[in-house]
Amino acid sequence: MNGAFNISDFSEYLFWDIDVSKFDADKHASQLIQKVVEYGQLSDWNNLLRLYGKERIKETVVNLRSLSPVTHSFLAFYFKIQPEDFRCYTHKQSVQNYWNS
Repeated sequence: MNGAFNISDFSEYLFWDIDVSKFDADKHASQLIQKVVEYGQLSDWNNLLRLYGKERIKETVVNLRSLSPVTHSFLAFYFKIQPEDFRCYTHKQSVQNYWNS
C-alpha cells in the first residue's frame, strides 16, 4: 500500500454490506478494488490509485471472477490489456445476472 488508508475517503455506499470497523485494506484489497471499479466514483478511483498503485490494481482486476461488460471494457482499455486476458472473460459464470442477459 502506498498511502495511509482511511475508509472515510471512499464513498460510503460502497460499504453498505460490511462492518467498516473490521475492514483491513491489505487483507480485503480485491474486495475494495472490485467495489470501486464497479460502483465507485472518480474520486474513489483516484483514492484507489493512491492506495494501491496501478500495478496492484491491474494484477487484481485481471484475476476477478466477474466484472460488468462496461467495467471490463474500461479496464482493458485503461491498462492496455487484451479483453481475453481477464479471468472473467475466459471463465464466464454459469448463471448470468438477469439484468445482463
